[in-house]
Amino acid sequence: MTTTLFTTPRDLLRYAITRFNGARLFFGHGSAEALDEAAYLILHTLKLPLDKLDPFLDARLLPDEVLQVLAVIERRANERVPAAYITNEAWLGTYAFYVDERVIVPRSFIHELIPHQFSPWVEDPYAVENILELCTGSGCLAIMMADAFPDSVVDAVDISTDALAVAERNIREYKLEGRVNPIASDLYQNVPFKKYDLIISNPPYVNSASMASLPPEYLREPQIALDGGADGMDLVRKIVAGAAERLAPNGILMVEIGNEREYAEAAFGHLGLTWVTTSAGDDMVFLLTAEQLQAQ
Repeated sequence: MTTTLFTTPRDLLRYAITRFNGARLFFGHGSAEALDEAAYLILHTLKLPLDKLDPFLDARLLPDEVLQVLAVIERRANERVPAAYITNEAWLGTYAFYVDERVIVPRSFIHELIPHQFSPWVEDPYAVENILELCTGSGCLAIMMADAFPDSVVDAVDISTDALAVAERNIREYKLEGRVNPIASDLYQNVPFKKYDLIISNPPYVNSASMASLPPEYLREPQIALDGGADGMDLVRKIVAGAAERLAPNGILMVEIGNEREYAEAAFGHLGLTWVTTSAGDDMVFLLTAEQLQAQ
C-alpha cells in the first residue's frame, strides 16, 4: 500500500471506516460502529486525547505515524482482534483498565450501577464493609466497587490465574492493594468464610446455541469466561445456591446474565427476581436479597 495516499488523520479515518465495514467487523467491545472504533484506534496509536478528534483531523502526519496507524487498521480488519487487545486498554465509564488476551474485554452493565452505589438497595454506602466479586476477570468491577464504597474490602475471585495476573496489574495501577484482594478460587471454594454485604458477578452465561454462533471477535476471548453451558446458567446456579450462607442479613446478590433472562427466570423465577434497569433495558441484571435466598 502506498503510504503517500495518507497524509492526515482524516485520510486514515476514511480508509479505516471503509476497511472495517468491508471486512464486516463485529463491534461489541466498547464501540458501536466503525466510525467510533476507527477514531479510537487512530487517536490511541497517535497518542492523542481520545475525546478530541476534530482538532487533529487535518494535521499532517509523519510517514512513520501513518505506518503505525495502518498496521493497527490492518490487524483489526484482517485478524478480527478486538480493539482493546490491540491497545491493551478498555474503558468502563471514566475508568481505564489494562487488558490482554488472558481476560475478556470488560463490558458489564453492572458498572453503570456502581457510581450510584446501588441505590436504593444500599441505604448507607459507608456501612458496606465486605464485598465479594465472583468471576472478576480483569478486576475492573472490583476496583470500581472499592472506589464507590470507601470503607469496604473487596475479595475479587476468579478460577483463572492468568486473569488474576491481569487483575493484580490493574489493582496496583489504582493503588488498591490491601483493599481489593485477588483470590484464585472456583467460585466460593477458596473464599474466606465471612459475611458479605454485597456479592456481585458477571459470570460466563452464554448458552450453548449462542456459543456456536459467536462472531470471530468473541472467539478471540477466553472461552471459559463466556461459556455458561446448555442454558447459560451452569455457574449462575452455583452462585445463587452459595450466596445465602455468604450474605450478611441485609446483603444483596447482583448477577449479570446478558440476553439470558428467559433461562434465568426458568431457573430462579420462583425466588422473585428483581430486574435492575440499565442502559440495555430491564433484562440484563437481576438482584436477590439475603432474605429471599435464605427463605428458599
